[in-house]
Amino acid sequence: MSDEPMQVAVLGGGSFGTALASIAADNGARVRQWLRDPALAAQINREHCNGRYLPDYAMNPGVVASTEMAEVLEGAQLVLVAIPSKAFREVVRQARPWLHAAQILVSTTKGIQEEGFKLMSQILEEETGFPHIGVISGPNLASEIAQKQLTATVIASDDPDTRTWVQTALGCDYFRVYASNDRYGVELGGALKNIYAIAAGMAAALGMGENTRSMLMTRALAEMSRFAVDQGANPMTFLGLAGVGDLIVTCSSSLSRNYRVGQALGEGRTLDEAVEALGQVAEGVNTVRLVRDKARQDGVYMPLAEGLYQVLFEGVPAREMARMLMLGEQSSDVEFILSREDVQQAHRDSGGQDG
Repeated sequence: MSDEPMQVAVLGGGSFGTALASIAADNGARVRQWLRDPALAAQINREHCNGRYLPDYAMNPGVVASTEMAEVLEGAQLVLVAIPSKAFREVVRQARPWLHAAQILVSTTKGIQEEGFKLMSQILEEETGFPHIGVISGPNLASEIAQKQLTATVIASDDPDTRTWVQTALGCDYFRVYASNDRYGVELGGALKNIYAIAAGMAAALGMGENTRSMLMTRALAEMSRFAVDQGANPMTFLGLAGVGDLIVTCSSSLSRNYRVGQALGEGRTLDEAVEALGQVAEGVNTVRLVRDKARQDGVYMPLAEGLYQVLFEGVPAREMARMLMLGEQSSDVEFILSREDVQQAHRDSGGQDG
């Protein structure tokens, strides 16, 4: 890295992308943010505020917003892609003419593409073929980051340059950036926990107590790590920020969009009503269907995902689903028991830096 200010491009005008853009600018980077909406871009440039997604957040005035992809990407060394999963590939294709192999490309999106069951970093690889690719994931509620509350995240990549650039661009006294080389596990953790946030919101609306919440989160952790390991991830990743850390915050906070969808379902609203009331994308709704189908295809036991699928798409009442889950198989409490040698090797593989 040179002594010149880092040049950062953020693709996406949502809450998390906006918060990261402002953090990078606070750290001295030259930051350009791409948005589809000309009115929102104009507001950011005029008022230094994203009135749609973070209305009470005073953005760093150095962030320049634009609807012109070429303008945003020109000279960018680090590109953060903060686009909902359904539009992710389309936007990467739109950006492709202005991307080059020396750039660091990082997804911040916690979702899965239906066709081919692709994670966002896999889409970045397929569309660009570039070597410097990573993902950011962790317990990162954008509204709390905007309030400068102490927060930690994980940058996961096989590429040490990617990890270092992101830690330099975003690490500060309230936003701590840990590193991991298990990109697939970190990314799966971020996508899978959205499922269980819906279940937690549903349980809260049904009046279930803290014992139930604890049981739900613990069994969710076992279920999501079981699925991820079947897909090739490291189970130890799920003991870190991108696994249990993200699971705790999304299953405990009404700030989580997926939690609020579950709450609405537990109150008796239909899925369409719950999503409409939210007014934003809740990635977990689509993830439930994709993961349930994939688990069935691969023979992975996932009773929580199956039960949620029944509520969301088959019209089973939420209370009835909760009762059915209690009748499920009672298997071992901890499924991945590692030897001391396994633990030491996992720590060496992660560079000793995971959260």
